[in-house]
Amino acid sequence: METTSKRLLIVEDNPLIRQGFAKVIQSAGTYQVVGQYGTCEEALRNLDADRPDIVLMDIDLPGMNGIAGTGRIKKLRPNCIVLIITVLEDSEKVFQSLCAGAGGYLVKNASVGALVTSIDEAVAGGAPMSLHIASLVVKSFAINHNSPLSARETQVLQSIAQGKTYTKIATELFINKETVRSHIRSIYHKLEVNNKSDALRKAGDKKWLAATP
Repeated sequence: METTSKRLLIVEDNPLIRQGFAKVIQSAGTYQVVGQYGTCEEALRNLDADRPDIVLMDIDLPGMNGIAGTGRIKKLRPNCIVLIITVLEDSEKVFQSLCAGAGGYLVKNASVGALVTSIDEAVAGGAPMSLHIASLVVKSFAINHNSPLSARETQVLQSIAQGKTYTKIATELFINKETVRSHIRSIYHKLEVNNKSDALRKAGDKKWLAATP
């Protein structure tokens, strides 16, 4: 394994699924699986030794659930990419995962090739998420006309909630990436937050994201 390989950690309580993920990822030859754990608590105890760049995280785990575990990992290793991987397509859990800092949301019944491709996408700066899950995120919000955000800022934040990259947002809204960054800075200022997770959490709590454009 080359020293440039990204270090990957798997947190999944089903040993057969956990071992299956590890086998698929290792066979791709791009990532180094440095740890496999059945609980968040065990993964957190070994986090300093494992030094993961990427974590595949189940949600429904014994003890600390994957959403809480994601939040803990992101606090300890802010640059680590945490990808939720689960059988559930629950809009509330998707949103909670994104608020906790998850970089994507994958379903376990995805094809073998799709798993590695999704990890590649996350490493490249994307936020892998199925179209169905992205639509669940958007539909979980209702309009609140007391929002301090402009219509365009709401569009940008909604796109972020769907896991879209700055490049994709710029292309879809016919603006450049620097304009996207300017809108995001304005969103952070208006919501009095410093990061995407807090912006999504506050806008979601206040119902400031529109269900439709």
